[in-house]
Amino acid sequence: MNILIKNGTIVNSDKSIEADILLANGKIQNIGNDLSLNDFKGRIIDATGFYIYPGGIDPHVHMHLPSPSGFSSDDFQTGGKAALYGGTTTLIDFVTPNRGESLIEALNLRKDEAKNSLTDTFFHVSPVEWRSTTHSEIRELIQKHGIQSFKTYMAYKNSVGLDDADLFEVMKAVAHEGGVVTVHCELGDEIEILREEFAKTDLPVPEAHLLSRPPEMESEAVKKAIDLARKANCPLYIVHVSSAQSLVHIAKAQKEGQIVYAETCPQYLLLDQSKYSCPFDEAAAFVISPPLRTKEDNDALWKAIADGNVQTVGTDHCPFTLVQKSVGKEDFRKIPNGAGGVEHRMSLLYYYGVLQNRISLNKFVDITSTNAAKIFGLFPKKGIIAEGADADIVIWNPTKENIISVETHHQNCDLDIYEGLEIVGAPEFVILNGNIFVGERILSS
Repeated sequence: MNILIKNGTIVNSDKSIEADILLANGKIQNIGNDLSLNDFKGRIIDATGFYIYPGGIDPHVHMHLPSPSGFSSDDFQTGGKAALYGGTTTLIDFVTPNRGESLIEALNLRKDEAKNSLTDTFFHVSPVEWRSTTHSEIRELIQKHGIQSFKTYMAYKNSVGLDDADLFEVMKAVAHEGGVVTVHCELGDEIEILREEFAKTDLPVPEAHLLSRPPEMESEAVKKAIDLARKANCPLYIVHVSSAQSLVHIAKAQKEGQIVYAETCPQYLLLDQSKYSCPFDEAAAFVISPPLRTKEDNDALWKAIADGNVQTVGTDHCPFTLVQKSVGKEDFRKIPNGAGGVEHRMSLLYYYGVLQNRISLNKFVDITSTNAAKIFGLFPKKGIIAEGADADIVIWNPTKENIISVETHHQNCDLDIYEGLEIVGAPEFVILNGNIFVGERILSS
């Protein structure tokens, strides 16, 4: 279908203009003033009073993630549906092999799991060990499969985490082949000691989770990852930054010219650790890693976004139901860590960021789409409204009001960490590869 979008305000990361947009064959065909086509056959959308953004890119989601409590409650179809309703058209998920499994084989299996995805979906690949074949597999992934990024964990060493020596080997290999390493920064060994200690106390379960992962466990891991990446000459992307202490190390490295990118999430901008004082059935939803921090950390992260030290906002979308969370009601170590948010990311950042003068509209586009596209090799096909780019478009109603609720959200979960939050601003239309998914028809279940 050809689509002509008229009278809207196009917002890119660098500038905003008023212009019409013609979409054809899944691409942005033309941008100009007063576009009018004789004998035009297609859909005309009047975007008067609306903003037009490039489709959102969430660089950090976990759909259909296995855990001892079962798979995370969203698969690629239900999670993709939630993403599209929120204005996100591209997801970057993860390939996590079993130890001993080829990274290539794991990628192919994960692609098969994602074949019902409703969004465009790409992957980070996670080396969970260093083997004699790991470097050659990384090379093949980059050269033959288009993988740009490799996710590593400094925590969870009993399953997917790497020790420092293996992490350094991965960094050297990825740097040599021209990729980027993304890192979950928490000191895994030290955290396991704390988890064992707090499991022996009578503290409420959610509070024990919070205390077992203090902010210095993140910030010290961030410093270590930065130091290793510097020695390896490897571009570094630090996921879900939650702590003001971590930002000090990140800003210092960036100032010194090191390639260090930082990501945070809406939960670390808007929620705080007081949530862990609620009864279990309420607090369990907020058991995520890293845990929620203080309001001072919230403020520091907003400032880091405005200053350019934090480049992206992902969600770490990984929801579990209350039944799944309740497996850990007597032992916080058994609670599956994760929460949903892919549907709410853009509205939350617009209302609490743009409308409250924390960030500009252009910065909003930067952190929700453009920077992720640039960092992970999707730009300029994605992350920008420009002629020749993919026709991934969000037509944004800046006055649409809503209150987030499990009764109305689209993620497949009976919990929502943003329950009751007011938002203003939401998609009116969401277009992916030139097809209207939200605004004209309801997505099938």
